[in-house]
Amino acid sequence: MKREELISKWLDNNLNNQEFEAFKKLEDYDDLAKLNTNLQAFKADDYNTSFELENVLSAIKSKKQVPTHWLKPFMRVAAILAVCFSLYYFTTTIDTTISTEYAQKTTIELPDASSVSLNAKSNLVFNKKDWKQDREVTLQGEAFFKVAKGSSFKVKTTSGTVTVYGTQFNVKQRDNYFEVICYEGLVGVTYNSQETKLKPGNSFLIIDGKTIAKEKENRTMPSWLNNASTFRSLPYKTVIAEFERQYNVQVTLLGIDSNQLFSGSFAHDNIELALKSITLPLHATYSKSNNTITLRGE
Repeated sequence: MKREELISKWLDNNLNNQEFEAFKKLEDYDDLAKLNTNLQAFKADDYNTSFELENVLSAIKSKKQVPTHWLKPFMRVAAILAVCFSLYYFTTTIDTTISTEYAQKTTIELPDASSVSLNAKSNLVFNKKDWKQDREVTLQGEAFFKVAKGSSFKVKTTSGTVTVYGTQFNVKQRDNYFEVICYEGLVGVTYNSQETKLKPGNSFLIIDGKTIAKEKENRTMPSWLNNASTFRSLPYKTVIAEFERQYNVQVTLLGIDSNQLFSGSFAHDNIELALKSITLPLHATYSKSNNTITLRGE
């Protein structure tokens, strides 16, 4: 029996045992079952047949008109069906969005048991309904992925697309900054229609539209998962931007070149220590006022 016939008979509550077993094997059975549960909240007003019949006969005798009482229950049923199908469409097509705010991190599990850890001020979108056919997420910000083996897995960003087949990797996409680091497996990075293959320890980095060469990565995971940000010869402005995300502050630079290269790290759980970590190498000083921090060069 075709899928549409099974669903139609299910709606009429007219499935035999064999047909019901076939219905349970439908790919969207769980969604339909959820729909059935939600429908319990919708109930048409009780309709008294005898009472309405007397009204009809009375109207015929007094006005000699065709009765219209049958329209009311019909419209009630039509309204309920419209709500039902709208609810079904909404619950099966809507995307799932996970977001983090300043100074916040989170880890989630995708429908295939892959896991994603989101760094501060990041956004991840995926669709549960289409996951079996299309393992694809959209990322804004930074995330570390542990991908379960299976079909092609894609991470889409505004800068480029990352394609993998069961691996561990980190993707960071910020303003004029796009970086992918492979920690395990094989990663393909598509940027400007060209794909670059990354093996464990290899990185792909674009800053302000320029490709930046990096040393081989020796860590087994990004440092931010252990509440620290590490930088190797990166523009100081990227350090400040990450500091602002981790501590939810605004930083102003006075007499400091934001494009000078910086190597070092700062912790995410001690702002005083973190400030010293990013100012002492530059012989800079700092002052704080509420959520605003000013760094001054010599």
